[in-house]
Amino acid sequence: MKRDSRLSITLHALLHMAERETITSEELAACLSTNPVVVRRTMAGLREAGLVRSERGHGGGWSLVRDLATIRLAGGHAALGEPAVFAIGNRTEAPGCVVEQAVNAAMDGALRDAEALLMQRLERISLADLSNDFQRRIAIRRQQMKEQNHGG
Repeated sequence: MKRDSRLSITLHALLHMAERETITSEELAACLSTNPVVVRRTMAGLREAGLVRSERGHGGGWSLVRDLATIRLAGGHAALGEPAVFAIGNRTEAPGCVVEQAVNAAMDGALRDAEALLMQRLERISLADLSNDFQRRIAIRRQQMKEQNHGG
């Protein structure tokens, strides 16, 4: 099953942007292992949502306009147009069969509950939280490399 990775790509890009004052589409594409066209399309939506801005010309690029602590993962989801969270669903939306009606009712309720739980979690997590985790991971990696280079 192909998963929609747009939120992951968006969060990844925003965290790279937080490390620099400005970053070009080409530089972000290299960070994300994608094409600059994909970056520009993604950034255009984030600009419309008020998360980033772009500067044209020499020294231009993309930059964040909000503090990481104010950007919630749920906001990233909203900026992408709130794509469907789950790929599973009902065979038909208005079945005549009472068995399928029962299946739909159970599935609809479970999916609503699961989506609400996921969105609550995404609302609690900020980009600052992800940045702190990233910084912690970098510190661990640097320490491990230092230990390897010095023989333990």
